[in-house]
Amino acid sequence: MIKACIQSPKFQNCIIAVIVFNAVILGIDTIDMAPRFKQILHILNAACLVIYVAEIILKLSVYKLYFFKNGWNIFDFIIVALCLVPNIENLAILRAFRVLRVLRLLSMFPRMRLVANALLNSIAPMFSIGFLLFIFFYVYGILCFNLFGERFPEFFGSLGSSLYSLFQIMTLESWSMGIARPVIAVFPYAWIVFVSFILIVSFIVLNLAIGIIVNSISKLSRENPEENELNEIKNEINELKNSIKNLNLKG
Repeated sequence: MIKACIQSPKFQNCIIAVIVFNAVILGIDTIDMAPRFKQILHILNAACLVIYVAEIILKLSVYKLYFFKNGWNIFDFIIVALCLVPNIENLAILRAFRVLRVLRLLSMFPRMRLVANALLNSIAPMFSIGFLLFIFFYVYGILCFNLFGERFPEFFGSLGSSLYSLFQIMTLESWSMGIARPVIAVFPYAWIVFVSFILIVSFIVLNLAIGIIVNSISKLSRENPEENELNEIKNEINELKNSIKNLNLKG
């Protein structure tokens, strides 16, 4: 009965409602208000934590060690465990991570789990993209330092400042009026450097990263096309079993 309860859609919806409610409380808690209202928020916050702990205990009682074979269960367990850290000086900073409870919403919705899993599966290919990105940044950073560093030390006076300026150019944040045009006014050929950097990094390399994530989502969707339907069918079967048991008991 406990297993059927925690797997039922009603139970899951209640937990989602508690998470959303808790997220609202954490947001309101950042506002300056009277101490009595702060105390009410702390009580509500503690009540939400009690519900989280009760949920974990129920799942552990049903699944036992199998509970930890599911990565999302481990994720929920760690977040709730962090919220139970005692409020002492050396560990008080960990309690600031209570806002991570909101991330539990990722484990509650199948679509969000799909996107999160896709991001995790994309980590390994992302290292290759990141290394490629670093190579282009390093090459262009040294190039800009040698070409423009003497006249524009605030932008390209060192390798570090060159890399930071290139990062600003990559994000297209005030790159033209803030960096490119002043440099081009002194070095007319500088547009070749900046435009080629944007074409390579912003329009090619970063789009490769987006393509990897999209491909990972597409692959997971093909591998588990009926995941949501199967879960719904299982929940309906469990509810039907419970209804039959209740009828038998009444009979």
